[in-house]
Amino acid sequence: MTVQADNGGQRRIVVGVDGSVPSKAALAWAVGQAWLTGALVEAVIAWEFPATYGYPVPVSDVNWMELATQAVSDAIAEVVGGTERVKITSKVMEGNAAQVLVKESAGADLLVVGNRGHGGFVEALLGSTGQHCVHHARCPVVVIRDSLTGPAGDDAR
Repeated sequence: MTVQADNGGQRRIVVGVDGSVPSKAALAWAVGQAWLTGALVEAVIAWEFPATYGYPVPVSDVNWMELATQAVSDAIAEVVGGTERVKITSKVMEGNAAQVLVKESAGADLLVVGNRGHGGFVEALLGSTGQHCVHHARCPVVVIRDSLTGPAGDDAR
């Protein structure tokens, strides 16, 4: 049994956004679902300091939180344009994307993720973050395949 947190009676759809085409498709789907159900959309992006092995590479001039904030803001602007049909908030969190999304799924009505993000295995049907969320989220999960690629990379529009 899933216990929903008290959101003041407001339905909440959490969507993972990383700026990739599949995550933007997930955001667009979440916005449409929120419009149908009266929910608010919470666009969540997670960031981590890059892992280094051996000799660390100094990366002192990069503000990872600022980059993540800009990525989620740009994705929202691209998906909804200037016409917000539903309330959309963004949340920028430090940590592993899969773990952050599972944590944020607590109390949500739905978690929406793209089928893959910026990971290295673009031919995979489901990325590691989506796979983790499907197995560990605290609410139902919807995985959205981006509309730009179909079977064998064909245009599916």
